[in-house]
Amino acid sequence: MPPDPALAAFGSSFTAITLAELGDKTFFVALLLAARHRASWVFSGAFAALAAVTVISLGLGYGLRSLLPLALVPWLAALLFGAFGLKLLIDAQGLGANAAAEEAEEAEELVEQAEARHPSATAWGVIREAFALVFIAELGDRTQFATIFLATGPGFGFAALLAGSLLGHALVTALAVGAGRWIGGRLSERLLFRLSGGLFLAFALVALRQALP
Repeated sequence: MPPDPALAAFGSSFTAITLAELGDKTFFVALLLAARHRASWVFSGAFAALAAVTVISLGLGYGLRSLLPLALVPWLAALLFGAFGLKLLIDAQGLGANAAAEEAEEAEELVEQAEARHPSATAWGVIREAFALVFIAELGDRTQFATIFLATGPGFGFAALLAGSLLGHALVTALAVGAGRWIGGRLSERLLFRLSGGLFLAFALVALRQALP
């Protein structure tokens, strides 16, 4: 029996987003904000920003997919998945042992600048700050590209991709605000890049199989 398309889309997006978000700049932004403010406020703002970027990214991916004839969609997906997977594997080779620390330093700089300009003490102020910082950090990030490319996958429905992506974001954001310091010191950016690259190469093979007669 062939796998259920909705379940495949949900599982693929959940796995891809979880791997891409762990150790990402947005992960450390949420971690640092949660060390200064109430975790629930930070989670609300950060997750809302990630949800907004997810919807935008899925819309871009579906828009790209709609430009091509249906028969070419699997070829497009195979090309994008394969190129993105190879790029992640190549990038992994160039990452140093302190890559996660560098992401954390960039995130800390963003948080320090934001706190200096607009110090927040109220719930709405913290939520707004978390939303703005995470939204800006997520734009053009590898997670956004992963979401866009997932939307080009043949048979991947919007609702299933959205649900899987949001669950992945919710899980990683909760880990960031709840146990971020413990997890952050144990992350290997190189390993996460390799796992993500291998996952997208697997997606490319599936799409290629669908493209071939």
